[in-house]
Amino acid sequence: DYKGQKLAEQIFQGIILVSAIIGFIYGYITEQFGWTVYIVMAGFALSCLLTLPPWPMYRRNPLKWLPVQDSGTEEKKSADRKPKRHSKS
Repeated sequence: DYKGQKLAEQIFQGIILVSAIIGFIYGYITEQFGWTVYIVMAGFALSCLLTLPPWPMYRRNPLKWLPVQDSGTEEKKSADRKPKRHSKS
């Protein structure tokens, strides 16, 4: 559903943003750029774990689909017939 997709996108962006800020501050304090990268990668992994699987919190508002129509059987019968050849004049 669209509301679930929006929620997943907001969670994903929020975790990435927070982990980038924390990683930058921690890396700046320790003067180690590697820690910044590790913290951002951990935030990315966490956000993927929370947003990629189809968790029930993302499926609360299912879409209403149209019912299946039975009009395809007539088309199938006519498609099974051999095409008529036109005589050359």
